This record gives sequence, structure tokens and C-alpha cells, in this order.
Amino acid sequence: MVDRDGTPPLTETPVPAVGFLSGLSGKLLLVTAVFVLIAEVLIFVPSVANMRLMWLRDRLNTAAAAAVVIEGLPDQELPRPVQEETLLATGTKAIVLKKQDASRMVAAVDMPPSVDAQYDLSDVSTLGSVYDAFDTLLFGGDRVIRVYGPVGETTTRIELLLDEGALRRAMLHYARNVFIFSMLMSLATASPIFFALNRLLIRPMRRMTANIREFATDPSNPARVLEPSGGRDEIAVAGIHLAAMQQTLQRTLKEQKNLADLGLAVSKINHDMRNILSSAQLMSDRLSDVDDPVVKRVAPKLLRSIDRAVGYTNEVLSYGRMREPEPRRRFVALRPLVQEVSEVLALDARGDIDFVVQIEPGLEVDADGEQLFRVIHNLCRNAVEALLQDAALRERAVLVTGLRTGSVVSISIDDNGPGMPAKARENLFAAFRGSVRSGGTGLGLAIARELVLAHGGTIALVEKATPGTLFRIELPDRPVPLDAFRHRA
Repeated sequence: MVDRDGTPPLTETPVPAVGFLSGLSGKLLLVTAVFVLIAEVLIFVPSVANMRLMWLRDRLNTAAAAAVVIEGLPDQELPRPVQEETLLATGTKAIVLKKQDASRMVAAVDMPPSVDAQYDLSDVSTLGSVYDAFDTLLFGGDRVIRVYGPVGETTTRIELLLDEGALRRAMLHYARNVFIFSMLMSLATASPIFFALNRLLIRPMRRMTANIREFATDPSNPARVLEPSGGRDEIAVAGIHLAAMQQTLQRTLKEQKNLADLGLAVSKINHDMRNILSSAQLMSDRLSDVDDPVVKRVAPKLLRSIDRAVGYTNEVLSYGRMREPEPRRRFVALRPLVQEVSEVLALDARGDIDFVVQIEPGLEVDADGEQLFRVIHNLCRNAVEALLQDAALRERAVLVTGLRTGSVVSISIDDNGPGMPAKARENLFAAFRGSVRSGGTGLGLAIARELVLAHGGTIALVEKATPGTLFRIELPDRPVPLDAFRHRA
């Protein structure tokens, strides 16, 4: 579906519900726990390898102690029960003691037909121990291994045949304990981090999110503006900027409402004003029949003024609707146009303001005469009003100059008044914000800028060393088509 103006209707975007796991709080807790577990895994890998080596060395040392005792006995075979007790105490299948070139079977029970793996504990690398540990955890349990190493600092070596199942069970028990300890450490570490970050980050962000949601429901309510927390961190700074943006938006909405109200008010009086001016225009037409030199001289100017007044009744509405007509350009004599502005402002009759025109009589500007009149009239009227507001001025003057440079005509309106206030400079050419005087709307400068831009020109406030305000307008001539140039030639 579309609206009457052809635009699709605005639809409210659904806001998903934020759960614990889908929210930042749950994600923060999960991420913290995962990173702590990763750290525990990095610790677990060398620790389980070290645990395996310690377990094997313990068995090797226990067997070495028993072998040293047995070595002191007479050179005869130990009784079977003694061998079984010795092997049971050491957890092995066979114990072999090697001294120099001689080897002695200390004890043996159920000798396996083959050995699946053998490990020299006198020379173990770090990577090798890690590999052997995970090989036992993943693939061991039913193998027979041979472990050997020196007895203390002597040259005697001890060899053991072991069932790997006991070693694997011990390693699994150790891994389970490490896992439980890691989980407890993860929760113990993640919980305070979670609560700290939740207080420092999540709660302020939830507060800002709730404020944005409430502000969107009623943006014109000043009570919905976020109150900054007063901190100096990034979230506090974001809150300050959010509050400033909300205040700016409220001012903009208020100005837009004022603009809409103004347009409504003008639309109501526009019809009646047109009727009044039309009646005045009909009565003014009769003045042309009066046989009086003064009346005949004043009547055409009065008629033009009334015609302009009829056009000016639509000025505010035209600006609001952006329907300013395209300029109907032709070469217009600039000096008579500026003198007519002076007559409309009645500066000659006042006598308290000097209106100086420094424009060559033959200077012409390629523009819409009526629109250019409105631009110069608005600027000169603002200058006159600024001069009248300053009662301390002894001499008041408005200087209008015109100069052609190539295909560009430069027009300057200069006065010696108090100058433009700082607030008006900040909102220059902004309707309802750039007014120079109290109670003004600022439409004059806004409309002047719009008309100048429609001519492809520029208008700017020029800084000057002396008091007062100086506006400069630059209007370029239209490019002459080649066919028109040939036809004229």
C-alpha cells in the first residue's frame, strides 16, 4: 500500500526481545568463561604431561628401592610369593636391574609376549612428553610398556614392564579433577568480571537504550531528554552527545511546528489579503484618470507597489513549499532598479538616512528584474532597520555599488550600522533562526539566498574593518548558445 502522495507508509520496525543469553550480559559472561577455559587448557596440556612423567618416575623409584634391597640378598632366585608382593607393591609386571654389563631379573609375573611401547625417562623432551601423554589418553589403556631409567646418580639402570591401563586411569582421574577445578575457576573468575563490567558498561547502555525508546515515543517532551551520568568515560561522553542531540532535535521539531503553524495562519489570511489588495488595485487604477501631474507621477509607482504586495502575500507559503518560480532572465538596468528600491523604502522623504548609489548608468545585469528587486529590497530594508535601531548614530548611510567584471556583476549593500549579532551570523540565511532584529523571522535573507542561487550566483556576508554590515551578491551572465550568437551576428 502507498499513501496518497505515492510514498509507502511508515511501518514500525519490530524490536526483538533481549534475553539473558542473547543480551550483552550473557554474552559477556560466556566470553569471559570461554577465555578462562582456554587459559586452563593451555595450562592443562603441560600439566598432564608432567603428571604422567611423575607417575612413571614414582613407579621407577619404588621399583629401584626394592631392587636395591633385593640386590643385597644372596645370589639366588626369589621365592614366587616374594616376587608377587614386590610386583604388587610397585604395580609392575617385571623388574630388571642392569649394572654395568650384567642384568638381573629381580621379579617377573606373567611375562607378556611383546612390548607395545618403550620410554626412556633419562631423556624426555617437552614436546615428546606432551605427545606421549595424549597418546596414552586417546589410544592407551590395553598396552604393555617398557620404562627404564637410571637409579639416582649411579650407573645402574632399572627397567619396568607396566600395564598402561593403571597409568591411563590415573591420568583420566587427574584430567577430571583439572576439568572440575577449571570450571570452578572459570566461574570464580568470570563472575566478578561479569558483575564489574555489567555495572560499568551494561547498565549504562541499558539506561541509554531505555531513554532512546522513551524519547522516540514523545520526542517533544523535555522530560524525555537523557540526563548525563557525569562521568568521563566513553559511555558518559556518548550520553552527553545523545542528550545534546535530543535537545537539538527538540528545538528543530519546535521550529518545524512553528513553521507549520505559520503556514496555516498565512494560508487563512492569504485569501482575504488578496481580496483587499485586489480592491486597492482597482481603486488605484482610477487614479490614472485624475488629471493631476503629481497623481500621474505617483500612480504608476503605487500600482507597482500594490502588484508586489499581491506577490508578497504568497512569499511565506512559496518558501515553505519550495515553489519559487524559475527566474525569467533578461538584461535589466541595475541603477534604476536600485533607485526604485529607495523610493519604495521612502528614504528620500525620511532624510535621516543617506542612500548612496554608486552604479554606472549603463550597467546591466542578466537577471529576473522582479526577483532581483526582492533581493536588493530585503537587504536594503534590513540595513535601514538596523540603522534605525541604533539611536546613538549621528550619520546613517546605506551604500549600494555595482561593478561588472567580465561576465559577472557584483552588487554590494553596505551600511554603517551596529553590525550583525553573533547569533544571526551563526544562523545566517536560515529561516526563523537568522533574524537580525528581535521579533523577526529571518525569511528575508533566506529568500534572498534562494533567489540568488536560482540565478546561479552567490550571496555572502563580507567581513570589513569598519562598523556595519556588508553583503555582496555576484550574478553571472547566462552562457550564450552558439546558434543564438550566429543569429545575432
